[in-house]
Amino acid sequence: MNRLCFCGFCLHLFQGKITFAEVNIIVSMQMGLMNALLRSEGTDNGVSLYTLDCPGAMNHYMVVSHPASRELMRSPEVIGFDAYRALLEPTAATLRHLLANGLSSRVNILTILRGGLNYPLEECCHRVGMQVDNIDFFSCERVFDGDAITLDIRYEKVAAAQDCTLLIGDIFASGSTFAHCFRHLVSELDRQGGCLRRVVFFTIGGSRLLSLAESLTEEMRELWPGFEGFTCVFYEGVFSVYEDHGCTGVNRPEVDFGWQRGVISPDFRRCVLEDDDALFEKCIIYDGGARRYTIPEHYDEVVEYWESIQQVAPVTSIDTFVDEKIGFSQPSNFDDWLTLTHYAALPADEMKALYELETTFRQNASQRSLADIAQRRLDEFTAAIGKYR
Repeated sequence: MNRLCFCGFCLHLFQGKITFAEVNIIVSMQMGLMNALLRSEGTDNGVSLYTLDCPGAMNHYMVVSHPASRELMRSPEVIGFDAYRALLEPTAATLRHLLANGLSSRVNILTILRGGLNYPLEECCHRVGMQVDNIDFFSCERVFDGDAITLDIRYEKVAAAQDCTLLIGDIFASGSTFAHCFRHLVSELDRQGGCLRRVVFFTIGGSRLLSLAESLTEEMRELWPGFEGFTCVFYEGVFSVYEDHGCTGVNRPEVDFGWQRGVISPDFRRCVLEDDDALFEKCIIYDGGARRYTIPEHYDEVVEYWESIQQVAPVTSIDTFVDEKIGFSQPSNFDDWLTLTHYAALPADEMKALYELETTFRQNASQRSLADIAQRRLDEFTAAIGKYR
């Protein structure tokens, strides 16, 4: 495949126009995720490290969990600099793990503004002794023309690099922004005579990243035969985006994250289920940029969500809501639950306790009032960050 074909592929992927062969890659990765197993790689300074073993995958996929990132994604009260700080330990621990397993100690960083600023890549590289040779920047903005939406790169600073290991941090939902920026980066590097060896992508993100990474890896090896592939690192789980408005009618399709068809770290599952109300939040991250930089907007979004839940509570089955939030209805037995959660390779006694916690949560939820939950969350959230109103 020549360079023009590669860029055309990325553009078609971004526009939703993909070939039959590319559809096969996406379908095979969806099947691979269905049969994926979460395997423990141990712990580092309180960080749980997991490999997501996906049959047939070309790339390396990880899930990492830490108390601070769990709190960030469980509680929308974590805002501002604390939202950035929450990712420090899991990011540093992951880089140490990757360094011990052959990752180059010299890297470049790509920052996609402004979401990429939430990820502490440069600081963590410094902590673990990695050398950052260059930091590239893109700003990517939505351009509205009637009902049509396109993405436009308004600012860029890209330096050519040979055999580069590139670190990226960004929220990955539908994948449109990342696909567009990555296509542009590859085109620019190729024009300048540079090339990539490996991409390490840290994300609060969803399962569509797997199929995109697999597709890009296959095509990039045609362009740069020495390209090793992607290492995709998911904080707390491989989530999914809502495909519709959910059973309450208040979720945003293609934007809000949920657990359905995902692979959630057992640490995060336990953390959420031990809290009475955390499972019912709108999204595991809400708007990451607003939480960090425009907190009044974040406040308005959270309050609007819980006020909407109050309004629909009388006509919403809380049992259906729990099934939606957990991602599946109550399985008939522990073995079926292990399959649904992708936990069959993890310690059986710990997973049995987690299964029982989830079962008890479901049983107790049917006795609860969704309207009461909404009022309590409104009171708690306003008390915590009401000064930003």
